[in-house]
Amino acid sequence: MTTWFHSWRAAVRIARRDAWRFKGRSFLVLAMIALPILGVSAADLTLRSADLSTEESLSRTLGRADARFTDPSLGGTPLLQSPDGQSYMPVGDFEENPWPEGSAEVRKALPPGATVLEDSLGSAKLRTTHGLLPTEIRELRAADPMARGIMRLDSGRFPEKAGEVAATTHFLETSGLRVGSKLTARGLDADYRIVGAYELPDALKTDQVTALPGAMLGPLDKALEADGLPGTDQSTTLLVNAPGGFTWNKVQQVNTHGITVESRAVALAPPADADVPLYQEEGWGDRPATSSTTELAVAATVVGLAMLEICLLAGPAFAVGARRSRRQLGLVGANGGDRRHIRAIVLAGGLVIGVAAAVTGTALGIALTYALRPVLEQYLGKRFGSFDLRPAELLGIALLAVVTGLLAAIVPAVTASRQTVLASLTGRRGVRRSSRVLPVLGLIALVLGAAIALYGSAVSEQFAIVAGGSAIAELGVVALTPALVGLFGRVGRWLPLSPRLALRDAVRNRGRTAPAVAAVLAAVAGTVAVSTYAASTDAQSRAAYEPQLPRGAVYVMITEDGGRDVPTVRSAVQKTLPVDIRANVDRISVGKPSCPVYGGEDGCGRYEVVVPQPNRCPLWETGPADPATQFSAEERRKLVKDWRCKEADVYSNVDGRVLIGDATVLKVLGIDDPGAEKALADGEAVSFDKRDIDSDGKVGIRLITDTDRADAAAGRGQDAPGVIKSFPAHQIPDGQNAYGLSMILTPAAARSAGIGTVPLGAYYTTSAMPDSAQEQKLNSEIDKTGTEATVHIERGYVGESDITLLALTVFAGLITIGAAGIATGLAQADAESDLKTLAAVGAPERVRRTLSGFQCAVVAVMGVLLGSAAGVLPAVGLRLTQRREGLAGYQRTIKEGLSDATAPYVPVVIPWETLAVLLIAVPLGAAVLAALVTRSHRTLGRRAAA
Repeated sequence: MTTWFHSWRAAVRIARRDAWRFKGRSFLVLAMIALPILGVSAADLTLRSADLSTEESLSRTLGRADARFTDPSLGGTPLLQSPDGQSYMPVGDFEENPWPEGSAEVRKALPPGATVLEDSLGSAKLRTTHGLLPTEIRELRAADPMARGIMRLDSGRFPEKAGEVAATTHFLETSGLRVGSKLTARGLDADYRIVGAYELPDALKTDQVTALPGAMLGPLDKALEADGLPGTDQSTTLLVNAPGGFTWNKVQQVNTHGITVESRAVALAPPADADVPLYQEEGWGDRPATSSTTELAVAATVVGLAMLEICLLAGPAFAVGARRSRRQLGLVGANGGDRRHIRAIVLAGGLVIGVAAAVTGTALGIALTYALRPVLEQYLGKRFGSFDLRPAELLGIALLAVVTGLLAAIVPAVTASRQTVLASLTGRRGVRRSSRVLPVLGLIALVLGAAIALYGSAVSEQFAIVAGGSAIAELGVVALTPALVGLFGRVGRWLPLSPRLALRDAVRNRGRTAPAVAAVLAAVAGTVAVSTYAASTDAQSRAAYEPQLPRGAVYVMITEDGGRDVPTVRSAVQKTLPVDIRANVDRISVGKPSCPVYGGEDGCGRYEVVVPQPNRCPLWETGPADPATQFSAEERRKLVKDWRCKEADVYSNVDGRVLIGDATVLKVLGIDDPGAEKALADGEAVSFDKRDIDSDGKVGIRLITDTDRADAAAGRGQDAPGVIKSFPAHQIPDGQNAYGLSMILTPAAARSAGIGTVPLGAYYTTSAMPDSAQEQKLNSEIDKTGTEATVHIERGYVGESDITLLALTVFAGLITIGAAGIATGLAQADAESDLKTLAAVGAPERVRRTLSGFQCAVVAVMGVLLGSAAGVLPAVGLRLTQRREGLAGYQRTIKEGLSDATAPYVPVVIPWETLAVLLIAVPLGAAVLAALVTRSHRTLGRRAAA
C-alpha cells in the first residue's frame, strides 16, 4: 500500500512539473475539458437558482396572504378543484344541461374573522412619450403588509391617493416616462402622477401600472363605454387572511360556493391524490407520471458523446506530451521503473489536467453565473430566488472533468509503457502492427448500424431507431478509422513531394493520426447530418409555401376599436414604404361599430356567405353525423374530387373572406379582368369562388344577429337564422389567384343593401421591395398609435435554416482545425529528427512550414471526407422515414375519401455549399494556419547516441 502511494505521489509530481513546463499544451487540453464543465456548472447553478422553492413562489403570488379567492364565472355552482387551484370542474351533469355561467358572490365564501385585500387587473392603452402603449392596469393596495412580496419597490413609493400610480421599471423604460411624470389613459380625461417604480419578480418584462382600488379601471371603463369602445376586461381576485389559514378541508368548503382557492397551507402540505375528489372523476385520474427517463437518457447520451469528443481531441495531446517526454520516461525505466510506473506518470498527467480543469471550470462557472446574474434574470424574465449552490451536483460535474482527463490519457499511457527503455532513450520507436480486431469490430458495428437505420426508415415509424442505428454506424466508422487512414496512403504516389511526405507520415503513424481524424469525423458527421436534414426540410417548406399576396405587395389590417386607427396606419404605410398603388378596404360589421370581428359580445353578430344548396359539398352537409357513416369509401373518393368539395389552398386574414373595396384591390392582387372592373363599377359583386353563385348569377350574404341561435342551428346541421342580402355577381375565370378571398363588394353596394362596414386597412403595391430599415420604421410608426395592426410584406419564401447551417459549419470548422492542429503538433514531435536532417542537408526554410501545413491538411481532409460520408446516413434515414409516413397518410386519406389530398413532397437535399466549405475551405484554412504558426528557422541538434 505504501509503495503504491509513493509511486503515484511521485508520478503526480512529475506530471505536475511537465504540465507547468509545457504550458501551451497544458492550457489547450485544460481549456478543452474545462469549457464544457464551465457551461454545465453554470447551467446547473442558473436552473437551480431560477427554480423557486414553494415558499418563494407563494410569496410572489400571495404575498403574505393565506389564500387567493378567484371566481371562475360558473355562476356560483359548486365545483371540484386541484390542490393548486389551476384545474377545476363544476359538480353535476352538464352533457344535457347548459354549462353554468355567471358571477359568484365571492365575499359570501369568506370565513368569519377574515381580512380581505382586493386585487383587480385589466388592460388599456396608455399615452407615452412615443405614442400609445398597451399596458396592464392593476388596482391593489400595494403598500398593505398583506401584499408584501408580490411587488418589489425600486424607487419612490406605492400610491396612497386616487390620482397616483406606480409603474413597473419595464414600463418606464419602454414609455420614456419616469417617476414624477404625468400619465393618461386613452379615452380618459383624468391625469395620474407616477409616484414609484416597482418590478414583478416573476415577470420583469411586464408593462404594468398600479393604482388604488376603484381609482382607474372603473372610470376608464365608463369612459370607454360612453365612446362605444371595448372596456378594460377587468377581473378581480381576493387576497384573504383567516385564523388558522386554509386547510384542504376549508378549501373544499369554499368550493361549494363556486370559488377556487390557491392556499398557502395546501401548497406547503398538499393532500394525497386519493383525497382530491377532482382526481377521482373520469378523465382526471389518468394523469401522466412525471417520469424523467427520456430526459435522463438524452442527457446521458449528450454527456457520453461530449466526453468521447474530448477524449478524441485530448488523447493525441497527451500523446504529444508522452512523446516529448520519452527520454524522461526512458530514464525512469532505466532506474528500475516498470511499465506500471510509466503508465502512472502519463495517467497522472491526465489526472492533473482533469483536476485543474474541474477546479477551473467549476470556479469560473460559479463566478460567471454570479457576475451575470442580473443579465440572466433579465433574459429569463424573472428574479432568482436565491443563489442555490448544490455541492453534490457541482462535485459530480467536476468529477466528469477528472474522469475525462483520465480516459483521454489511457491510450497514450498504454502506448508509452510498451516502448522499450532503449527505444525511449535513443528516440527510436520501432515498428508495431495495427490492431486487427478493432477494424473487424468497426465493420460489424457499421453493418449492424446501417441495417438498424435501414429497418427504421423502411419498416418502423420510430425516429429513435434510425438515430440509434446511425449512432452505432458512426461509432463503427470511428473504429474503422485506422484502417481507413491506411487506405488513404495509396493516394500518395500521385502527390508532389511535401503532401506525399505528410500523407505517408500520417499513415505510418496511425496511433496519433486516427484519434484526430476520428474527432474531426464525429464533429463533421453531426454537422453534415443536421445540415442535410435542415436543407431537406427547407426545400420541403419552400415547395409548400403559399404566398398571401403578389411578391412585393403589402397589406395592413386592424380589427380592434372599430377601425379607429386605420386612417392613421394607412398614412404611415404610405409615408414609410415605396408605395405605388394603395387600395383602401373595409370589413362587414354586424352590430355596433366597436364589435369584434367574430362577434360574441352583447349587440354584436357576424355574417357568412350563402352557398346555394346545389353547390354545397355533400360531405360537408351531414350535420353532426360522420361522413364516413353516410357515404361509402368509393363515394367519398369521388366526392373529394368534386369541384364543390375543393378546399381553399391559401389562408386569408379577412374574416369571412369578403372585402369591401373597389377595382384598385384587383390591381394590387394582380387580377387582370376588365369584366370584374366593370362589375364593381356597376355595383355588382366580384366572386372568386363559383360555389357562391346561384342559378340566377347572384351571391348572398347572411347577416346573423343572434349568434347563440346560429351556433345551435349549426350543431343541428341547419342554416343559421338571419337576413340574406343578394347581389348580382361577376365570376372571375379559373386560374386567377385571389389569395384566399372569396368576394369583393364595393362600399356603395354594401351601403345600398343596408350592410354596415368599418375600416379594415389597405392593400399596397410597391415600386421596390421594402428593406429592413423601412419595415422597422413602419413598425415604429404603428407602435406610436398603440394599436394591434397586422402587417404583411410578401417577400416570397424566406428560409430559416441559413443561420443554423452557418453556426454548424463554423463549429465543425473549429473542431477540425483544433484536431488537425493537435495531430500536427504530434507529427512534429515525431518527425523532429527528420526536420533536423532536412535542415542539415540545406533544405529551404519553407520546407518545414510546407510540411507542417500539409500534415495538418491531411488530417482535416481525411476527417472531413469520412465525416461527410457518415453524416449523410442518419439524415437520409430520417427523411425516408418521414416520406414513408407521409405516403401512408396520403394513401389512407385517399382510400377513406377524407379529402382531395396531394402526394407528399419529402425531398432529400444535400447541402453542397456546406460540404464545399468543409471539404475545401476548412482544410485549406487549417493548412495555412499550421504553416503560419510553425517556426521555420533551422535548428541543428546533436546526433542521438547509437
